[in-house]
Amino acid sequence: MKKYNIIKSYALLFLFFLILLPKHVGAEVILMYHKFGEASFPSTNIRIEQFESHIKELKNKNFNVLPLPKILLAIKNKEKLPEKTIAITIDDGYKSVYSVAFPTLQKANFPFTVFISTAAIDKNYKSHMTWDDVRALASNGVEIGAHTDTHLHMTDHNNDILIKEIKTSNKRFQEELGFVPEIFAYPYGEASTRIKKIVRNHGYKFAFGQHSGAISGNSDLFFLNRFALNENFGDLNRFSKIINALPLEIKDVLPKDHVTNQNPPSLGFTVTDKNISIEELNCFPSGNINLKINIISKERVEIRFNKPFPRGRTRINCTALGKDSMWHWAGFMFYTKAGED
Repeated sequence: MKKYNIIKSYALLFLFFLILLPKHVGAEVILMYHKFGEASFPSTNIRIEQFESHIKELKNKNFNVLPLPKILLAIKNKEKLPEKTIAITIDDGYKSVYSVAFPTLQKANFPFTVFISTAAIDKNYKSHMTWDDVRALASNGVEIGAHTDTHLHMTDHNNDILIKEIKTSNKRFQEELGFVPEIFAYPYGEASTRIKKIVRNHGYKFAFGQHSGAISGNSDLFFLNRFALNENFGDLNRFSKIINALPLEIKDVLPKDHVTNQNPPSLGFTVTDKNISIEELNCFPSGNINLKINIISKERVEIRFNKPFPRGRTRINCTALGKDSMWHWAGFMFYTKAGED
């Protein structure tokens, strides 16, 4: 009887610690690149040696680099994916995607997605791939996504222009590839409630911005996070932090729209992440802007900025080191049509 009680005690103790273990079901990181080995464009370029170090890190640390559609369907259906799941995306369709990224990723056996603006290819820009290049990618299993026709700032245009952009892009994909993509990426990562509705109504099933953070089953499927990488923000230390990031689970985000007439906006959200102590939260805006985090309750924070945002997009990253010793990350994007010069 005494032996039974000891075994029972150990079993209960094991279950107790098992409950305490962090559970990160459905937390995935999506990476974003543009150009490869094009040193004249450091804000959108990744140096080849940096890119190769990223691939090596993913290989050596046994990350699961999966096709983007597989990840998105699992997120949508609340299905569990392997831990350390990563997807690789590339925007715009520059020539170096075909000449540099494709052979490198193919050698590593890593799937990836390319979001293409069709007009640049139709105009035979030397900086971009040809339709033959795109067909070669697609025939080798590369996922092709949509990125409008002319890569315009969608927030600056009315519905008629945006609908024309999407229809033209879809028509060209159908003509050249025989299919229309189901995944969309907003040029410059700029979106709004109005724009998301247009994208959804034209048959896309998922859409991406360029605001940092991991994604989960609670993410907005039409404004999904990605971590942008370039030569200024592509060192291995930052990359390692990014690929190990977890989502900062939040709700009741205000303002609800990413385009706001209030400048600066008042950002607020409720932290539902039980791994996070709200006092550990830090937020960092882009540009020369300062902020103050006001803790309203044990879960609610309101963020106030010291001056108006500049015209265009401003991004805010909020991070916290969790009780699980992991970095939890939420990114926000605001677009202001009038602001400081």
